[in-house]
Amino acid sequence: MEQQFENLNRPCSPEMDKILGKPFPVLDNGFVRVIDYMGNDTSIVQAARVSYGKGTKKKHMDRGLIRYLMRHNHTTPFEMCEIKFHLRVPMDAWRQWIRHRTASINEYSTRYSIAIAATQSTKPGEWRFQAANNKQGSDGLLDEKQGKLLSEEERRLHEMSRSIYEKRLEMGIAREQARKDLPLCTYTEAYWKIDLHNLLHFLRLRMELNAQYEIRMYASTIGNEIVSRWCPLTWEAFKEYHFESEIFSATELAIISSLLKGNKEEAIRIAEKNELLKYVDGKPVSNLERMEFENKLLDLGITPPWNE
Repeated sequence: MEQQFENLNRPCSPEMDKILGKPFPVLDNGFVRVIDYMGNDTSIVQAARVSYGKGTKKKHMDRGLIRYLMRHNHTTPFEMCEIKFHLRVPMDAWRQWIRHRTASINEYSTRYSIAIAATQSTKPGEWRFQAANNKQGSDGLLDEKQGKLLSEEERRLHEMSRSIYEKRLEMGIAREQARKDLPLCTYTEAYWKIDLHNLLHFLRLRMELNAQYEIRMYASTIGNEIVSRWCPLTWEAFKEYHFESEIFSATELAIISSLLKGNKEEAIRIAEKNELLKYVDGKPVSNLERMEFENKLLDLGITPPWNE
């Protein structure tokens, strides 16, 4: 007996179709644009229900299912959606970007082609200090007057490195060797294809305030300008359950429970027992995990008991 199949229509997002190929500017010379995409919120619902149809006709039921999947980390249905970007990004940010290995990548080759004649420059008021409590982060800005001197030095360095690079090319030096002294602020371009689940993981990490500013600008553009149009129900659920929410450890929940019962001494004992709170010469030792927990407490309007 011949099996009958329902006719399928390719899922599309009208809002995405409007921006296909449109470059969204990022930083001073960068951009991100959508080259192609597959699937949308409906595709996620179809996959979750193992259905060839269009899913439920009631949008609120689709929304409820997507929120359930996101809330309980059922990730496979989100992998049914894919998107391909064309990017122009500084090489130092790109190094962080490609640590996310769950994507297909093809990058502009400076062995084959001449390096892009664009560098990411820093304005006088944008020079950041090294963070005191985060070895890989920044915190606070240098005085703009001092920053002006650094920006001028940067401009001269960029011009010199480009001039030397082009001189080598004119002398016939191989492109693969001539490029070696180009600065990391030189822009590169790439095609980057990734499924929605892994894209959301990328955005959760790179949109965070402790992510490097440059890559954060790209992540924010992708999330707020593109994913929000592509899969609006998924984007809403992602922000609700993963990006604008907090995760509490078992120790943290035990401390909060004690504080809600008014037992501050017990909360401190739990923190000490689990080495969240240590002392040297009677003073609390700096502890990044505790600092992060303290920020969570403050967001809840709770003063950490050991700081009272």
